[in-house]
Amino acid sequence: MKISFSTLACPNWTLQQIIAIATSAGYDGIELRFVEDEDSLWKLPALRGTQLVNTKRMLSDEGLVVSCLDTSCRFHSPDVAERSRWVSEGERMSDLATALGAPALRVFGDTIQPGANRASTRSWIAGSIHDLSNYTSARGVEIWLETHGDFARAAESAAILAEAASPLTGIVWDPANGFLETQESPCEGASRLGSTIRHVHIKDLRRDNVLRGDALGASGTWKPILTGEGNFPLSEVITALRHLEYDRFLSFEWEKKWHPEIADAEIAVPHFARWARENWDL
Repeated sequence: MKISFSTLACPNWTLQQIIAIATSAGYDGIELRFVEDEDSLWKLPALRGTQLVNTKRMLSDEGLVVSCLDTSCRFHSPDVAERSRWVSEGERMSDLATALGAPALRVFGDTIQPGANRASTRSWIAGSIHDLSNYTSARGVEIWLETHGDFARAAESAAILAEAASPLTGIVWDPANGFLETQESPCEGASRLGSTIRHVHIKDLRRDNVLRGDALGASGTWKPILTGEGNFPLSEVITALRHLEYDRFLSFEWEKKWHPEIADAEIAVPHFARWARENWDL
């Protein structure tokens, strides 16, 4: 297995800063999510024209790859025009993925909207993935659906892919999301998803304000914590992945963008690389 990190850890950094810390900390790849506070990455000058050529050279010179190109695409809206807007965004990001040599786009299903139900929302998500895949598959770019939101449980995400019935699709498995949203254990999630897992998000969590005598996950507030310092069963994640003979990226997701109070990337990103190698013999 190889390691990368999501740029949620450093959302306002430049690509030069991102590449520098990936290199110094010994990462194999970078999962691009935000760069210079922009998530429509195709808009960035550094990822267009001659500057894109320079960016690719910098990555290559440091032996780095883009492990996944993350989009903000979410296909849960009852409004067909809104879903089409996100499909168009996905197409633009797919062109960038091709240029960068990234294997796939990450997309969301996400949340059941007011007045909608689970079945209709699942169909909207599946239909949008199918439509987007008509564009991306011709370019050799896969679509990876993250286990997230109201579809965080493994079986829910698997059902979306089955209904989409599209080539070159897979799952970004975020076991912490399934655990937080549905109390799904990592072993249960990995077993259900199996070979559809294309990319894995890793993060640790600590539960505060726990009621005395309460079962793990039943009360309290879960917060991001440096890997190895929390209560989330990370050892179960790696055991499950080894059982599946998973050999792709483990991608550290340090959500500084959403939790500005947590440690800076200069601390968390190198810490994960050291911890992963020391504890998981990568």
